[in-house]
Amino acid sequence: MSGEILWQPDSARVRRAHLTRFIDRVIARRGVSVPDYATLHRWSVESPAAFWGELATFCDLHWRRSPDAVLADANRNPGTRWFPGGTLNFAENLLRFRDDRPALIWRDEAGSRGELSYRQLQEQVARAAAGLRRLGVGTGDRVAAFLPNGPEAVIGMLATTSLGAIWSSCSPDFGAASVVDRFGQIRPKVLIATGGYAYAGKRIDTTATVVKLAAQLPGLTAVVWTGADGPASRRNLSWEAFTAEAASLDFIALPFDHPVYVLYSSGTTGPPKAIVHGAGGTLLQHLKEHLLHTDLHRDDRLFYFTTCGWMMWNWLVSGLASGATLVLYDGSPTQPDYTALWRMVDEEGITVFGTSARYLAGLAKSGFRPRDSCRLGTVRTILSTGSPLAPETFDDVYAAVKTDVQLSSISGGTDIVACFALGNPLLPVHRGELQCAGLGMAVDVFDDAGRTLAAGQGELVCTLPFPSQPAGFWGDPDGSRYRRAYFERFPGVWAHGDYAERTRSGGFLIHGRSDATLNPGGVRIGTAELYRVVESVAEVRESVAVGQLWQGDERIMLFVVLVDGTVLDSALVERIRATVRRDLSPRHVPAKVLQVPDLPRTRSGKLSELAVRAVVNGGSPGNREALANPESLENFRNRPEYRLP
Repeated sequence: MSGEILWQPDSARVRRAHLTRFIDRVIARRGVSVPDYATLHRWSVESPAAFWGELATFCDLHWRRSPDAVLADANRNPGTRWFPGGTLNFAENLLRFRDDRPALIWRDEAGSRGELSYRQLQEQVARAAAGLRRLGVGTGDRVAAFLPNGPEAVIGMLATTSLGAIWSSCSPDFGAASVVDRFGQIRPKVLIATGGYAYAGKRIDTTATVVKLAAQLPGLTAVVWTGADGPASRRNLSWEAFTAEAASLDFIALPFDHPVYVLYSSGTTGPPKAIVHGAGGTLLQHLKEHLLHTDLHRDDRLFYFTTCGWMMWNWLVSGLASGATLVLYDGSPTQPDYTALWRMVDEEGITVFGTSARYLAGLAKSGFRPRDSCRLGTVRTILSTGSPLAPETFDDVYAAVKTDVQLSSISGGTDIVACFALGNPLLPVHRGELQCAGLGMAVDVFDDAGRTLAAGQGELVCTLPFPSQPAGFWGDPDGSRYRRAYFERFPGVWAHGDYAERTRSGGFLIHGRSDATLNPGGVRIGTAELYRVVESVAEVRESVAVGQLWQGDERIMLFVVLVDGTVLDSALVERIRATVRRDLSPRHVPAKVLQVPDLPRTRSGKLSELAVRAVVNGGSPGNREALANPESLENFRNRPEYRLP
């Protein structure tokens, strides 16, 4: 049954939790009765100044100048100002620890390993900051990175933000045109780039891509090469030369909302949006999520499988502010097989393991059981995001990985560089559910008319302002594009674009992107529940469903990727349809079930339903450069089945 309790914290875990200490603080200092999490959450959204102010003190934000208030213009959304008058530095808050505990451990798929203590990390950041200063980088300038998930990315980001400059990164598997679509908007002064990386047992040379990229970025003054020297040029220098000068590390004090990151939307329907995030809001949200919702302590080792092109990299790196050890991994998560990451858990003592729902679903399909070959004694929490985590995958994790583990499905986005719904160390894990709404986040589910839905599926919204709302979009001086993206549908309310549902336990279900919901006969159907059932069929590895316009209505077209050696014959088609009819409803049954060898994905690994829908309906898929595998769209183009009843 969906909603069944799969895990509960024991008394020792509850006592040790940062959230328990925070509740005690709220009771003592604010006189609030907090019998349960629901009460705490309600107070956090009804008393935003008290909550966010209390949180900033609890998290020990390092201010250079104390703020005049917690918030101003509270009734403007967007437009609320957080901690006006206060100044801080993002990097200084992440580098508050200066001891010999390990700050970074990095691994790659070939088995290479490195480590830096907090003291050594600070020294390396000081050297990189000196290198940036020599290149003329100052407050407000942009530094772009085309890097794998290794130490240079973390050091470069901290050096950049120590100076008040703005960091923006992409993964090196992006093509040059895709990167220009992103970095070309922000005109970086310096590019830090790799000459190559390894993935799935192959070495990929990126030298030509970097050269092409650098030639198309106006205003670029220097390229810093990691891993290999770039072509001989006055503006090319090696990482070793860039960090050659020892220096003291000075942190520039800046307003709470000063830009720290530019992140990008997937760009599948047009040029990617360049989303500007403020330093203070990003920092405070991440500290809240790490300390209160993930329960991160100094003796923890935090791992998230991510690239530098996904917001989870930014989320991961903020773990330094909590004093934890970050474990970075570069390469394929299944090289040489599904044992790779789980062996690393044992070897590095990872306590919090983060990955994607797609990886966990693939693990289940592989038949590999990590618990049979790995100890996994240290890991206490598994985090999953990127797409909805199916109830069956919850079962698989508890059966194949570990029975005593908190499995937290979390959901937010690049748009807020944080979460709307996520884990909670004090609450049980219910099968298929996200445990709770984040503190301070007025999360709701609306119907099409903007009314709260007590039950059923609707639009995920946030009805009140929160600190990690973007500072805006780059190149949007009047904020019109920003307001149109999130506030046009329900004025004054953030509409996130997810299709969601509340649960009886106080958690949430995410049913997929609302712009990708199916609508046969005028009935909205979230794609996540359909994928869950279809992929329960043993022969189906992955699937995508889109609506095809048909005779004045819409019909469901289901495309499946099958396990190796399997063919989609009429018997399998009927078994898939029967499973959908039995487990969901006749309304969910696809009109057509078609086999394809691959599904299109964005460069952050997310399924691109919108591109498939456009091609199926004879339109343009939008920006092909936003896809990691645009050639896969040819499998969906002009198929004869589209014209058959």
